[in-house]
Amino acid sequence: MNYTGVIIEESLKDKAVLGHVKVTKTKVEPVTEHHKTPWLKQWTLHTFEIPEDQAELVAEHLGKSLDDNYWYADFKNNDFHYVIFPNKVFKIDRSISEQYKLVVEHGLKLGIPDYQLDFSPTIKQWERPK
Repeated sequence: MNYTGVIIEESLKDKAVLGHVKVTKTKVEPVTEHHKTPWLKQWTLHTFEIPEDQAELVAEHLGKSLDDNYWYADFKNNDFHYVIFPNKVFKIDRSISEQYKLVVEHGLKLGIPDYQLDFSPTIKQWERPK
């Protein structure tokens, strides 16, 4: 089953990774205080799709392509969820919600706002690692 996700173009130091995914939609939104990226004027959100057999390769490439501060990308299908930080890839079995706790903990350590780390609907905000 194919994976779908979103890449924020401004999060990439190497935009070549966009050539390895099928972009299905692009949306540009102005940055507000809520985004927590005051050094940017906009976010360009690319919704994309990749075949299942390319997931590992794209995840690795994304991990090397993300800017080093405050960014992640993710994509998922019905079974697995890849959450990619600079130089760190998590592959989550979506049937095991506890696996998301390590992902959230890593994101918080990088300074990513808690509200942006809402990967699992079964992990409540007060249960997240601090």
